[in-house]
Parts: sequence; C-alpha cells; structure tokens
Amino acid sequence: MPQSENISPTNYSNLSPDLILDAIESCGYEANGSMLALNSYENRVYRIEVNHGQAIVAKFYRPLRWTDDAILEEHQFSLTLLENELPIVAPLVNKDNQSLFHYQGYRFALFPMQGGRWPEFQNVGDYEWMGRFLGRIHHIGANCQFKHRHQISLETYGEQSAHYLLSKQFIPMHIETAYETVTDDLFKLIKACYDLAGNTPIIRLHGDCHRGNILWREQGPHFVDLDDACNGPAIQDLWMLLSGDQSESSVQLSHLLKGYQAFADFDYRQLNLIEALRTLRMMNYAAWLAKRWQDPSFKIAFPWFDSTNYWEQHLQELREQLYLIQEPVMKLSE
Repeated sequence: MPQSENISPTNYSNLSPDLILDAIESCGYEANGSMLALNSYENRVYRIEVNHGQAIVAKFYRPLRWTDDAILEEHQFSLTLLENELPIVAPLVNKDNQSLFHYQGYRFALFPMQGGRWPEFQNVGDYEWMGRFLGRIHHIGANCQFKHRHQISLETYGEQSAHYLLSKQFIPMHIETAYETVTDDLFKLIKACYDLAGNTPIIRLHGDCHRGNILWREQGPHFVDLDDACNGPAIQDLWMLLSGDQSESSVQLSHLLKGYQAFADFDYRQLNLIEALRTLRMMNYAAWLAKRWQDPSFKIAFPWFDSTNYWEQHLQELREQLYLIQEPVMKLSE
C-alpha cells in the first residue's frame, strides 16, 4: 500500500511515558499520571486515567503501516456503525471533528474505555447472536468498499507473502524448493476455490474476527476497534469463529448464518472459500511476523519464530492444506 508523505518513520523507542501523557494532554485531557500498557502487538495501546472523567484508551499507530487516509477511513466506518446503534467502540472525536491526532512524529487516536469478557460460545444462542451482530455490520459494510485499505485475496495474502518470505531469505535453504512447490500448488487450488465461489461480493469487513478480538458483556458482543478492517468476502468474518472438527464447525456455522441472514444476504457459494481463506491467513501470518521481526517486542513475544523447527512445521501445515482444500465443501446442519 502506498504510504503518504506525512507519515513519520519514527519508531516506538522514543514513545516514553512522558511523551504519551503529553500527547493526551495536547488533546485537552487532564491525565492524572496513571497509565497501563494494554496487550497489543501491532500498535502501542494504553489505558490512561484522567481527571474529571472515565479512563480513556490511547492507541499509537505503528509507523508506516497505514496511511492517514486508511486510518480515517476505518474511523469513519466505526463511527457509522456506532451511529447505527451497533456495539462498536469508536474513536473519540474532538470539537473540530478530528479523530486522528499527531504528536512529535506519532499518530494516535483516543477511545472510551470499555471492558468485557472473552466469548465462550457455550450454546447455539451465542452463535446466533454473533451472527446477527456480523450481519448488521456486513449490511452496512456492503454499501461501499474501502478505498485506502487492502483486499483479502490470493495476491495480497498468498503470492505477496510467499514472495516476501523467499526474497528476504526467511525460508531455510534446505526446504526452499519444497516451499515453492507447495505454495505454487496451493495457489492453483485457491484459484479454483474462487472460481467455484463465483462473483463473490467484496464488502468492508472486520478483517480479523477471531474470538480474542471480541468482548462480551450482558448486552452482548462488541468489538473494541476495527484496526484490521479491510475488503473481502463475508465468509472471512464467519469462518474464523468456528472451532472443533467439521461436524462441530458445521453446527456452529449453521447457527451463525441463522442469525446473520436476519440482517444480510449470504451467497452459499462462499463456503467454497473457507479452506482457501484459512490457507491464505496462515501464509499472511507468517509474513506478518517476518515483517515485524526487527521489532524487539516481537522477538520477546514470539521467540520460536525464525527457527528451523518453525519453518518446517509451517511447511507441513501448508502440505496438510493441500488435502483439506480439496475436501468436499462443508455441509451445514439442518
């Protein structure tokens, strides 16, 4: 994605507690000095206690990841969802209608603090509830596409990921040929899956809709932000909520779609994309780690990455996808 000229290459090494608090106060908030770092690999996120109000969350964006236009596009999508009474934690907007702020080379946004628990999906009602939630998001997301964010595709998640890993010599030499052979075969099969899915509508998605990105309260599920929002097929946000063997996943997806279709249409040909999208996510994840490997926090959080064992296991998982992707499409339970 082209980067705008106004993005500073500043890295996180200069993001001191004093700078963070000064940035918050530059937006008109009176921080009381209490600050807690929250779990986030891609960005730096902090809970900030302020005087005369509830705590806020400050997210400092990873330099060079998104353009300003891409961030603002995600902000506007979040705010539109919130205006339509969807449970989204959207960025705070100041009196000048600004949601993205700049301070000493860093870009950041502020959010209201909202807690919750990870979803357990203990009964079919939870899946139907989540399906309704995603159906409402996708109904609005289908109105147009993002202009400044990527689309999940064979090229962006598959071919570009493989090219990056090979060109940067992350793949160990002794399995390089095998990796190229397996990925070439997978790309042909993925293309065939897309052909079976037909002219699948491409809409605005959450983009990283796994359980760890969902919080549940008494009022139901909500997303704290849409940082990975992108364009893609609707099934992308649905298959990532599935777990267990195929029979269990079939039941789960049936109930997700029961709730989903109360608010949005679903083309069942998209079921042909589940294993293709799973494969693309695996490849994109490996490339994502490689691109972030010079960040010291990644070496602490993922010490097993860039080891021979990791890449051999990754190759084996891709080989398994060669078989899974050719299995009959998932049959939904009645």
